[in-house]
This record gives sequence, C-alpha cells and structure tokens, in this order.
Amino acid sequence: MLKGKTALVTGSTSGIGLGYARALAGQGANVTLNGFGNKDAIEQLRVGIEKEFGVRAFYSPADMSKPEEIADMVHATERTFGSLDILINNAGVQYVAPIEEFPIEKWNQIIAINLSSAFHTIRAAVPGMKSRKWGRIINTASAHSLVASPFKVAYVSAKHGLAGLTKTVALEVATFGITVNCISPGYVWTPLVEAQIPDTMKARGMTEEQVKRDVLLAAQPTKEFVTIDEVASLAVYLCSDAAKAITGANLSIDGGWTAA
Repeated sequence: MLKGKTALVTGSTSGIGLGYARALAGQGANVTLNGFGNKDAIEQLRVGIEKEFGVRAFYSPADMSKPEEIADMVHATERTFGSLDILINNAGVQYVAPIEEFPIEKWNQIIAINLSSAFHTIRAAVPGMKSRKWGRIINTASAHSLVASPFKVAYVSAKHGLAGLTKTVALEVATFGITVNCISPGYVWTPLVEAQIPDTMKARGMTEEQVKRDVLLAAQPTKEFVTIDEVASLAVYLCSDAAKAITGANLSIDGGWTAA
C-alpha cells in the first residue's frame, strides 16, 4: 500500500514509535528511525527492519529539543530517499510533580520535545509534501490532549497544544493532498509502562493485578491496555487513500477513557 513512500517517525527506537515504523515498513514504506538508545541495539533494529520487510531504513540521532537538528533530520531523510511522504511525531517525555514544585527546566524540556519538536518537523516537511501534492502527518497526542490529570501540567499542556497544532496545519494544507491528524491513545502496554509496575506495587502495597486495574487502568472503562499494534494499525489506515477525507481529527484510542 505504501511502496515507494518514505516515513519519518520520531521517538521510534522503542515502544509505540517502533511499532509505527515496523507497521509502515510492513506496508512497503522506507523509514527513518529516530531516538536515543544503545548504538549497537539501534543498528540491529535498523538492519532488522530492512531484512524483514525488504525496505530501506535510515537512523537519525537528532535531539528533539534542538530545532536545527530536527530540520537537518528532515532534510537528511529527503536526501536519502528522495522524499518525505509520511511524518509521525511521536517523541515524548514525562515528569510528574505539583505545579508549585514543578522544575522550570522540566517544563521547558517537555514543551520542547512533546510539542515544539512537532512544529519544527512539520515546518520542514510541508514544503516537499506540498510540491508532491501528497502527505500524511500524524501527531501522537494522548487522552491527555482531551482531559487532564493532576501533577502533569507540562505533559497535558503540550498534548493539548499538539491537538491545536494539528487542526491549524490541517486547515492550511487541506488543498494540497496532505492530511494532518492526531492519534490519542490511553494507556498502551509498552516496556516503559511494564517497568513502572514493580515500583508501584512496592509503593502502594498492591499486587501486580491491582496496580494494572486500580492505578494504570482506573480511567479506562475496558480495563484493558491499548496495544502498540492497535495504535500502529490506526496510523496505517490514516496513511491510506481510504482515509484521505480524514484531516484535522483527534482520534481517541483509549478504551473509553474520554467518553465520560
């Protein structure tokens, strides 16, 4: 479905981002990976995607808090593959604290990586998409782009901002064959989430099942984690011609969290 297209996924060396990259490669797209991690492990991921899916894969270590590096990553992708057709903004970090104790440097970091980086990638990618009259931009937001939780002031602000960025750009590029959408997951079962469970069990005196049901999934009526594959499948659909009329949307995939 996407043979001949090129996708750039930020924050794609693990978790949801890697799920996006693999799903798009599975549809024939060449991919640019981005993110931090062990250099050798990342190279294994890159080579593995090429071998498994028969596509080309490129890696950029660009720091998503640095606008110059972000622009360079977009342009390097265009030079390497000849175009950038699909952009998925997925990079993100989190910090939790009451607002009066929230470190200023953490606010700045989260806004830069979770929100401003998407502005910088889109700004650099749109000219090429316009010239080709085709593009797909997907921003990974969160249920927190629609509702709030205490102690996450920077994260919630960034995700709400990402929803507004999505709508604005969608209107600007609507006549150029480019769609711009948000995917807003609830709790997704990732290695990062799984790693939090033992500490939460100890801190709260709970069993693993209690932590999952009463802490992590408290807001999700299904009481089930969203899977990486489910999120990635939604992204693949949004990249298809069947979804060309879907733009400016914020699509929840959260087990009913934001239905209330």
